[in-house]
Amino acid sequence: MNSKTQTSTPSQGEARTRDGTRIGYTLHSRGDGKKRAVLIHSLALDREFWQPVIQELGNSVSILAYDCRGHGASDKPAGPYTVELFARDLADLLDHVGWDSALIAGASMGGCVTLAFAAAYPERATAIGLIDTTAWYGAEAPKQWEERAQKAISDGLKSMTQFQTTRWFSDAFRASNPAVMNKAVEIFLRNDVKPYAETCRMLGACDMRAALPGFRMPTAVIVGEEDYAAPVAMAEALHKGIANSTLKVIKGGRHLTPLEVPQVIAAELNRLLEAKR
Repeated sequence: MNSKTQTSTPSQGEARTRDGTRIGYTLHSRGDGKKRAVLIHSLALDREFWQPVIQELGNSVSILAYDCRGHGASDKPAGPYTVELFARDLADLLDHVGWDSALIAGASMGGCVTLAFAAAYPERATAIGLIDTTAWYGAEAPKQWEERAQKAISDGLKSMTQFQTTRWFSDAFRASNPAVMNKAVEIFLRNDVKPYAETCRMLGACDMRAALPGFRMPTAVIVGEEDYAAPVAMAEALHKGIANSTLKVIKGGRHLTPLEVPQVIAAELNRLLEAKR
């Protein structure tokens, strides 16, 4: 067993947001509770996405992982969805578990939600981890994400699995880790198409660029060298936009680095947990 793996039993629960949406979560209570991290998954996955990183974080960090609205065991209400709505969901979840603040870290979609949360509740984000993500997908994003939504609606999620896996993982990782890839595909295929489409539209509309200069919390920007879903240039724009942030480019990594190199992501998050605001 990994010596870092936590030995306490995680608690499963549900929280109600202010609009009545149920959010499923897992709380790993560890150590003295002074180090706290919230982990936000990527589009069309769920809280299980973070398990490899959780195992690497060590016994001194309490961790809250949850399924975003429209995903996993959480409710899947009709849209429209916005990153600001997802940020309010997280604030309500933190109130439910009794956390006033924490490190907030998200991958891809989760990074967009992290930015929205840090903008709306800066006092509650002791630090932020922005992993394989962006503040803005570009001028063509609404059209491009709508096309992806329509592809899911017309052809089904199964038609998108090859597209997804080649974006998610490097060629070498796919060849040597078929179980990880197959598990991600399994979770992807469990999604309901309508909430998936609404979340695609949410990401197409996301633009958090104006908030970046106001961030004062310790910030780590992390990206895979081969990421073409949220390329290195997008990570560099985040790094440039957030004062005193750090930028780490992971050699050979693609879009889901928490699954490809969980030990590297955990090391970056542990460094943030030690940083002084």
